[in-house]
Amino acid sequence: MALALYRKYRPATFAEVVGQEHVTVPLRTALAAGRVNHAYLFSGPRGCGKTSSARILARSLNCAQGPTDEPCGVCDSCVQLAPNGPGSVDVTELDAASHGGVDDARELRDRAFYAPAHSRYRVFIVDEAHMVTTQGFNALLKIVEEPPEHLVFIFATTEPDKVLPTIRSRTHHYPFRLIPPGAMRDLLERNCAAEGAVVEPAVFPLVIRAGGGSARDTQSVLDQLLAGAGPEGVTYDRAVSLLGVTDSALLDDVVDGLAAGDASAVYATVDRLVEAGHDPRRFASDLLDRLRDLVLLKAVPDAGPRGLVSAPADELEAMNRQAAAIGAATLTRYAEIVHTGLTDMRGATAPRLVLELLCSRMLLPGAVPTDAAADSAVLQRLEQLERRATVASPAPPAAPATPDRPAAQRPPQREDRPQITRPSQRQAAPE
Repeated sequence: MALALYRKYRPATFAEVVGQEHVTVPLRTALAAGRVNHAYLFSGPRGCGKTSSARILARSLNCAQGPTDEPCGVCDSCVQLAPNGPGSVDVTELDAASHGGVDDARELRDRAFYAPAHSRYRVFIVDEAHMVTTQGFNALLKIVEEPPEHLVFIFATTEPDKVLPTIRSRTHHYPFRLIPPGAMRDLLERNCAAEGAVVEPAVFPLVIRAGGGSARDTQSVLDQLLAGAGPEGVTYDRAVSLLGVTDSALLDDVVDGLAAGDASAVYATVDRLVEAGHDPRRFASDLLDRLRDLVLLKAVPDAGPRGLVSAPADELEAMNRQAAAIGAATLTRYAEIVHTGLTDMRGATAPRLVLELLCSRMLLPGAVPTDAAADSAVLQRLEQLERRATVASPAPPAAPATPDRPAAQRPPQREDRPQITRPSQRQAAPE
């Protein structure tokens, strides 16, 4: 059985943890100075490195040269606590989702008083700590507040607010964050290079977006693509079909149709994506992501080189063209309509109908339900008028009449027009 990528390339030191420098740097500084606390709380979204960092912290504490910020990797404790090591009897990892009751907490409290077998510290890693009941936290409160010298608690949770405040106040709290796309792409490229896998560059943004900033989820998506790759490697077409994301060509057709006000092109694209088996909800979500990228490109022209928009070079060129053709107010209104429509699509029995209604609202600036949307519609219509005024060329001025112009070319005068006599031309009246 092949080992999953997120397990095979689990970080073994704080230097290998990706995208969490705001946590790893203070921890390494405290370990280097020997300032070890008796309890830590690691919180953050799933798959961002909380449990891995807890294991690294236990490894750093029990290293033969420790406490140290750089485990040696050769002593018995470092070998046992390596990512794929057998584990140590002095480091206990508990899953509070299945062991969060008061009886489990009492058992843990009784075991915690025993000294470590052959290590410096006895470390308890409590994963999913928010699942511990209030009675369980109360049973641990005294030992967490005044633990023995050899005892260290590390709580890991995705919901720190559910941890008992009296427990949380006795810990050093380190909040983890989602990994940014740039750091995530570097991680994926390193893993692919280590695996000797061939992946098209356009695939990485799809994998990163599917992972949602979680290193574990992102590597699981990449692992799935690598498992189903052919001799040519992971191609863009196969990744699109397997992940269920919308092809960029469909998004380009819809955005171009909206920019031109071509309802036929827009609804034809919706029909094509439905006939191809795409989910209208997923298409709306991908369209919202595209509109977000266009808004950034409109506001920040160099958003691509700066990493604010992650896309291949050819797709980025097409998006720059689309952003130049559509005004900022129009893009903002489109994004607001699609965002609202995504909420309406939840549980909808006819998602295609909802998607077509969204397109009709975007094509018709006057169809607005609220005052805020009315303001966006007015700005959109003003942008359209300004664009038409810019495109329309001014009419050439009429040629002035010349004295020697032939009488045949002069415009005929209407006979019924009254002749106006100037005062200088009036004759004196007879006396």
